[in-house]
Amino acid sequence: MALPAMADTRRSVLDEAWGRIPHTREGQAEQGAFTQTRIERVITLIVGPGSLVLGLQAFVAAFGLGDEAAGWHTPLVLAVFVPLMAMIVACTVGRFARVFSGVFAVVFLLALALWPIATSGGPTPVPTENPWIFYLINVATVATVVAFPLSLQIAWTVAAPLLFGVVRLLQAGGRSEFFVPIALDVSFALILGSVLVTLGWMYRSIAANVDQARASAVSSYAAAAATAATEHERVAVAALMHDSVLGALLAADRATTPRERTLAVSMAREALTRLANAEKDSLEGSDEPVSALRLADDIEAAAEDLGVDLTVIRHVDEGTPHVPGRIARALVLAAMQAVANAVQHADAQGLTVQLTGYASPGSVSVRVRDTGPGFDIASIPADRLGIRGSINARLAAVGGRSEIDSHAGGTTVTLEWESGDRW
Repeated sequence: MALPAMADTRRSVLDEAWGRIPHTREGQAEQGAFTQTRIERVITLIVGPGSLVLGLQAFVAAFGLGDEAAGWHTPLVLAVFVPLMAMIVACTVGRFARVFSGVFAVVFLLALALWPIATSGGPTPVPTENPWIFYLINVATVATVVAFPLSLQIAWTVAAPLLFGVVRLLQAGGRSEFFVPIALDVSFALILGSVLVTLGWMYRSIAANVDQARASAVSSYAAAAATAATEHERVAVAALMHDSVLGALLAADRATTPRERTLAVSMAREALTRLANAEKDSLEGSDEPVSALRLADDIEAAAEDLGVDLTVIRHVDEGTPHVPGRIARALVLAAMQAVANAVQHADAQGLTVQLTGYASPGSVSVRVRDTGPGFDIASIPADRLGIRGSINARLAAVGGRSEIDSHAGGTTVTLEWESGDRW
């Protein structure tokens, strides 16, 4: 099966797997964040109504006698409550929630920092009565859960209550009767804020783990389905090769004229090509000519896929003819079979690959050498097709030549093609 076909199969299987999961608008943005997207939407839906309740409490408190000096109350209330209402609406409708939540969190801290100035010269505060801005401390904390990463959420959770304690003491002039009430208020805000941030972090972590498990399961399903599709196609290819070989044999048996013999030879060569490439994913492909140097690059890339660190020695004359694509693939695959044999049987001892290109006569030669123990070619069992099928038959099918020289000092496999050869 061709590599593009394999990629298309895996892609279609993955799409089919994800298609079995019901998708809504929130879940279609990213396949790998199926649960996280929903958790984010749940968080915003909880933050919106929750902030509305606390915001109404603060808004009612703001209608009473404020602690601010003259001219500060209305601008400060508008500056805080307008971003708050925008955040509540955005969280409810599910649009721009992060933007408006972040705006409110920042505006609230700025308003809190201005509180000593805004209350300077105002009414004398009462220790048992909290100002309206106190009720929005944890609203600012939960706003950061929507808008900011975890580090900033923690920073806001700690900074907002502590800042309130400082500005409240400044407003009270540091009087001792405010120490205990302020300490209780700050402690309450810190505890509640920590709980809110922890819940947000916990649910997001669970969602991320669920998405990771789902992605792993879908990937396994896609791999299994793609493997099944590959085996199904291999069966079809095997049937096709059987028909090709049988047709070639029948044509050869019945050939009586030169034209019929030529046709039988062509059919046999086609059958040999398919048989020699049966174990590879890349069959025929394009027959566009490639340069001799490209062959060296392809051999190195294929060797890397096998885990062999190999650098092909190149000696290519200027004017070396380009090699047709079919022949180039046969040379590369045959060379890789020779490399695989050297790795398997000679532990890659002294393994070298040399590619030589000749301008006159136009030819290309690939030599694979190793310094292993060698072997007796005549003693190779008939059912071992590593040399017969993947090297000799493959080169013969495209009009090339192969030669194997093996002795106690090593093995040399020579693969040759001349531009004048018929292929």
